[in-house]
Amino acid sequence: MTNYFSLGIGKAIVDILLQTSEAKVVAIARSQDILQELQNKYGRDSFEFVSGDVTDANTLQKAIDVALTQFGQIDSVIANAGVLDPVGAINTTSIDDWKKLYDVNLFSIVQLIQLSLPELKRTHGKVVAVSSGAATKPYSGWYAYGSSKAALNHIIASLAAEEPSIQAISIAPGVVDTEMQQDIREKFGANMSKEELQRFIDLHENKQLVPPEEPGTVYANLALKGWSDDLNGQFLRYNDPKLESYK
Repeated sequence: MTNYFSLGIGKAIVDILLQTSEAKVVAIARSQDILQELQNKYGRDSFEFVSGDVTDANTLQKAIDVALTQFGQIDSVIANAGVLDPVGAINTTSIDDWKKLYDVNLFSIVQLIQLSLPELKRTHGKVVAVSSGAATKPYSGWYAYGSSKAALNHIIASLAAEEPSIQAISIAPGVVDTEMQQDIREKFGANMSKEELQRFIDLHENKQLVPPEEPGTVYANLALKGWSDDLNGQFLRYNDPKLESYK
């Protein structure tokens, strides 16, 4: 199982997956210290990692090679890559910054799917994508982020339709208490409308942000269990009633 990593949802997914003794995880991230701590906790028999840039094809290929060499197969890919910058009006944001965001949020995932697809087809594996409510709802200044997640949803739907030997699904995690939320309040909020920034501030102050473990549990269980044909290719929120059995 390969997992794109982040300090919030990604770490929660790893912790939940490895509560199952049979689970084996390879994580990709730039945060080597955190990854090393997880390996010290769980041991190399259960957890391996590749520290590097997810936009580098060599990093992705190395993760696939490690999974196959160390654990013998890949049953699931959890795609949890995402950055929010640039945030702002469409005529004030840099196209170069858009391209950097798309490299992380979309093209790295496309490339990982391309590289892992032969193995996923062999194992009848699963692709679980971490999407966002911003894929279908406009948020002030989130042109690049929201459109990248909408494109991700389309890729997942297409993958499910065109590759019958694997499963693919896209799940929005809600407004999660992660570093990205802190960045919205402290860094990107200046380029958003006052009303939408205040909404995120209020969610934080009222302790209404979702703990990473809640959507993390859904992602982990989807990767472990798979899902029915009627859910394949869909974009759902993590707390959708259709996902009740994965919570």
